[in-house]
Amino acid sequence: MPKHLVIVPIIAVVLIAGCGRSERERKAIAATGGDPQAGSAAVGRYGCGSCHVIPGIAGANAQVGPPLAGLRLRTYVAGNLPNNADNLMHWIRHPLSVRPNSAMPELGVSADDARNIAALLYSLK
Repeated sequence: MPKHLVIVPIIAVVLIAGCGRSERERKAIAATGGDPQAGSAAVGRYGCGSCHVIPGIAGANAQVGPPLAGLRLRTYVAGNLPNNADNLMHWIRHPLSVRPNSAMPELGVSADDARNIAALLYSLK
């Protein structure tokens, strides 16, 4: 089989996978391995909007925790962890192991949900 017949379908799949995604979303996906859309659903299931303002999430307008817009631009997560995908996912899953007196509860967030939530948060303006 000629090489171009193998390469063309591969290129098409890669291009289609990126269609409709903003640059922020593509970077968030690359950084976390998660899916921002699945993160939106997970944020709803875990009730994150009952404490945080989260742009694009209906009803996520509470003032208990910090607003989550622009999280990707912050230097730290939880006040003391360098802001990277692994630390953000750890914070989402086990906040009390990072800050024992935190108001952020342990919600039993799965590793996959944490990855998707992190992708969502890193994709926000």
